[in-house]
Amino acid sequence: MRNLIGTYECKADAKGRVLLPSALQKQLAPMLEQGFVLKRAVFQPCLELYPMAEWEQLMLKINKLNRFNRKNNDFVRRFTAGVKVIELDTSGRLLIPKDLIGFASINKELVLSSAINIVEIWDKNKYEKAIDDAATDFADLAEEVMGDKFDEDHELS
Repeated sequence: MRNLIGTYECKADAKGRVLLPSALQKQLAPMLEQGFVLKRAVFQPCLELYPMAEWEQLMLKINKLNRFNRKNNDFVRRFTAGVKVIELDTSGRLLIPKDLIGFASINKELVLSSAINIVEIWDKNKYEKAIDDAATDFADLAEEVMGDKFDEDHELS
C-alpha cells in the first residue's frame, strides 16, 4: 500500500453521498475493486476509511487477541461497532451511512484528510477545531513522538 496524500474539502448531499475529489480517486483507484471499510475513529469524532487490504491486515492483528479476556473482547466489540463495507458508485461517490454521519456529526461540508494508509472523514468545523486545538501542542508532540527516532539507516531524520 502506498501512502495517501492530501486534504480535501467536499460536500455531502442529503442522502450522505460524497463525491471523492479526482486526486483522491486516482490514489484509491488500485483499491476500488476490493472495496473499503468505513468505521468510527477511536480517538476523534471522525470516520476512518480503510482500503480493504489495510483493514484485513489490521484484523489479522486484532484476531490474535484472546477473546476469553474480557478487556480484549470489549475492545473488539467497540472497535468494530458500526463498521460498514463501502464501495464507490459509478460516479465516484461514497455513501456514508446515517449512523456514521450521526457519530461524526457530519453536516453538508466535510474534509477528507489522508492519514498515511487511510482517509479520515470529518465534519469541516470539527476538523478545523481539532487542527486549531492541536496547533499549540504540535511541537511538543512532534518532539515526543519523533525526537528520538532513527530512520532505517540509523541517522536522525
